[in-house]
Amino acid sequence: MSDAVLAYVVEYGTDQQDKRQKMRKPRDIDAELKALQEKAKQLKAQRTIQLGELVEATGADTLSIEALAGVLLAAVEQADGKPEAVARWTERGAAFFQAGTKKGGRKGTGNDQNGASGA
Repeated sequence: MSDAVLAYVVEYGTDQQDKRQKMRKPRDIDAELKALQEKAKQLKAQRTIQLGELVEATGADTLSIEALAGVLLAAVEQADGKPEAVARWTERGAAFFQAGTKKGGRKGTGNDQNGASGA
């Protein structure tokens, strides 16, 4: 064999060995799925805690569970038919959080500045 052919064969064999060594590790799909499920569970728990903190911060924790559920159900029903109500609620919510950062938090009464209910 000529030196050129021998060099090519050696180079080809080395390339094939390098390709086998550079193969990806197989993915552990079960472990990845378990990690994603754990992350989703953690995010759901965090959201639940934040919603509870929001109920306390607004003063809604003074309402009975039934009254609070009724208020939320009425809000959802009203939001479906009146997008302008959602816009008003969004403005009030933004003002609540801005005032809370300036004063260090406050308890809401459920009434606007005129003493009327916002819903």
